Amino acid sequence: MRIIMFTGKGGVGKTSIASATGIQSAKRGYRTLVMSLDSAHSLADSFDLDRRLMDRAKGKPVDVADNLAIQEVDVQEEVQEHWGEVHSYISCLLNVSGLEEVLAEELAILPGMEEVTSLLNINRYLKDDAYDVILLDCAPTGESLRFISLPTTLEWYMKKIFTVERAMFKVTRPVMKQLTSVPLPEDSYFQSLAVLYERLEGIDKLLTDADTTTVRLVTNPEKMVIKESQRAFMYFSLYGLCVDAVVINRVLPEEVGGYFDKWLEAQKKYIEDVHNCFSPVPTWQVELSRNEMIGIDDLARLGEDLYGDRDPTERFYAKNPLTFRKRNGKYVMTLQTPFITKEDIDLSKSGGELIVRIGNYKRHVLLPRSMAGREPSGAKLDGDKLTVTFGGKNG
Repeated sequence: MRIIMFTGKGGVGKTSIASATGIQSAKRGYRTLVMSLDSAHSLADSFDLDRRLMDRAKGKPVDVADNLAIQEVDVQEEVQEHWGEVHSYISCLLNVSGLEEVLAEELAILPGMEEVTSLLNINRYLKDDAYDVILLDCAPTGESLRFISLPTTLEWYMKKIFTVERAMFKVTRPVMKQLTSVPLPEDSYFQSLAVLYERLEGIDKLLTDADTTTVRLVTNPEKMVIKESQRAFMYFSLYGLCVDAVVINRVLPEEVGGYFDKWLEAQKKYIEDVHNCFSPVPTWQVELSRNEMIGIDDLARLGEDLYGDRDPTERFYAKNPLTFRKRNGKYVMTLQTPFITKEDIDLSKSGGELIVRIGNYKRHVLLPRSMAGREPSGAKLDGDKLTVTFGGKNG
């Protein structure tokens, strides 16, 4: 299976680019699914499907062309299928706090549920060999980062807290029920979480395997958008995902002239900045269309402009952002960290994990067994590469 994530700042044209890629992929005979991870879905609108305003096909894949389907995840449907016990407990808890029952049920859909159900779907499609290519139309950058960080977060919770928490409630539940009217989670709640975690097994390796999964950043030639794309590139590298291309969308054509002269001049500078910033990752340009990119015909033309004769499922850049190796008798971890300085990085070690914090984001890097028992003996930032050396064993 091939997975490609399309992400970037809101409004840059991710949905159109993902949809156009889907059409080109399907034309080459690949069984292709374009899945929307944004709660404000617009995939069906992009393909100009004739359906009601709020019709999301209950979150199931819908065929739109030969070898091509789209899916807009419906969190309400997914909650019933995957989150029954968890959702029921949270609803009950909110209801006891004084919220009306209907409102409590709505608020019980917590941040992260939609992303987890999307991961569950991807894992199921992989195991069922349902598609050759899955294209993910991601939410704006911040939510996309939550999506890719969830497997690591869940693994940390299940290994560090879940077992202790479950055992604690098993012992204290009978006593606490006599002391408080606040509902306590039954063991079925913890069992549901355990089953969900089992269904996600392997998804973290799938997302960080550059042979399977890559990210394509969609940006516009504007200063604020490019800055966010740089941050996204750095954070995706932090989580071990390979960015294989950057798409500069909605470039003004030369013929607009006149009123747009200053815009054209500014865009030329920003386009050059993008090429310089993201090199050697390929950067592609797509001109602003004369009309909206709506419907299969328009999207097909957009795909042709973007890819030409290239296979859209190809990996256009495959450097792994995170590597481990042994050098001169010492163990070394290398992490790509573009666009930052040493003042932006904070490192610490806990057990068999190296904790890397950059800005507001933190990643727990699970170390190989050969390195887990060793202490970091040095760290160096050289250009866009952070190198951490591990020396003698603990104790």
